[in-house]
Amino acid sequence: MKMIDLKDKKLVAQGRNNLELAEKNMGALMKLRARFKREQTFRGLKIGMALHITKETGVLVRTLQDGGADIAITSCNPLSAQNDVVAALQAEGIAAYGYKGETRQEYYTFLKRVLAFEPQITIDDGCDLISELHENHSQLLKKIIGGCEETTTGVLRLHAMARDKALKYPVIAVNDNETKHLMDNYYGTGQSTLDGIIRATNVLFAGKIVVVAGYGDCGKGVAMRAKGLGANVIVTEVRQFRALQAVMDGFLVMPMAEAAKLGDLFVTVTGDIDVIRPEHFQAMKNGAILANSGHFDVEIDIKGLARLAIDKCVVRPNLVEYVLKGQTPNSRLKKDSADKKQSAGDFLRAQKSLYLVGEGRLANLAAAEGHPSEVMSMSFCGQALAVEYLLKNKGKLKPGVYQLPKALDEKIAALQLEVLGISIDRLSAKQLKYLGGWKEGT
Repeated sequence: MKMIDLKDKKLVAQGRNNLELAEKNMGALMKLRARFKREQTFRGLKIGMALHITKETGVLVRTLQDGGADIAITSCNPLSAQNDVVAALQAEGIAAYGYKGETRQEYYTFLKRVLAFEPQITIDDGCDLISELHENHSQLLKKIIGGCEETTTGVLRLHAMARDKALKYPVIAVNDNETKHLMDNYYGTGQSTLDGIIRATNVLFAGKIVVVAGYGDCGKGVAMRAKGLGANVIVTEVRQFRALQAVMDGFLVMPMAEAAKLGDLFVTVTGDIDVIRPEHFQAMKNGAILANSGHFDVEIDIKGLARLAIDKCVVRPNLVEYVLKGQTPNSRLKKDSADKKQSAGDFLRAQKSLYLVGEGRLANLAAAEGHPSEVMSMSFCGQALAVEYLLKNKGKLKPGVYQLPKALDEKIAALQLEVLGISIDRLSAKQLKYLGGWKEGT
């Protein structure tokens, strides 16, 4: 099993440099860290984490550790760990597992190592740690105080577990914080997804037709940023209201079957399976680019794409070309045909290439570095405060999915405004009385 080489001093040094850079841009979380360190909020607490091991996640780990916690962490996606950050955390004595490009078997081995740590609180991104705990390590449940979940996909899985009465401890849906889904999902995913696509392809967005599948908070962010770079954006949706929002925001809306014929670049952000399928691949233009920014690599039917392909190759880091038979009459031609009238040009026209970014995994982490530190500062304030909330309410919360209290979400916003040096108005006593009353009218 491959592991990070701690003898590589340059890798460790680079990780530490990245962690320090992130800390300088995560002021809100640094303010919480100072309080946690002073109060030793998490003294003796064992926290098991499955998150994208980026420099920002490393700052969260350091924050919880400074508050007295003992940490074990692994990646929540085979392509999202940043090796230098893993190396730096390991060099600091933290049980950090994973590397970029780990196999599926290694991925689950690392999850099991975190669970062997016997955590009291879980912090998850995608619900794989919680799922593995419930399905294969249920003997550890008696030690669990609670958990936190970072992303939309994980929250959906948690609600499904709760409906099936399978969820055995309380979990805070940190993703549902306004400071998370209205900041991280919208601004973070929008910027980092395009960043990943550009790094993988060096494509010019201006003038391209970009198809965004899904118009939730992540899809809105991707569509907004693509439009900002000069792209013509088409949105596909299955929910009526979100489709209507996309129309009102100035985007074309149509089924994927129609959009597939028009798009130059496709981005899936739905959280569902088989959003782009073989019939869509067959309808696409030569040279179309496919990228996913949903949590799991299921939104683009990669196996279906492979079945259609007559050849594939890695053309750049994080970019694979799939060569498909053409859909024109020329597709019946073969390169080695004895028909002397057939030219090489005919053969080339009988094929088309589609390009897949980051193996269909999260483009923003597979091909880039994830969200900017500023936005992750707010998201990880939510995680840290959720851990504190679970501790303060130990034994009081029944198994289920909970939202962080509104006052704590507002506290995160206040911390970020303070870091930005921005002041806002406050309601006067008269205004508060008016808003709380019902007798004053026209």
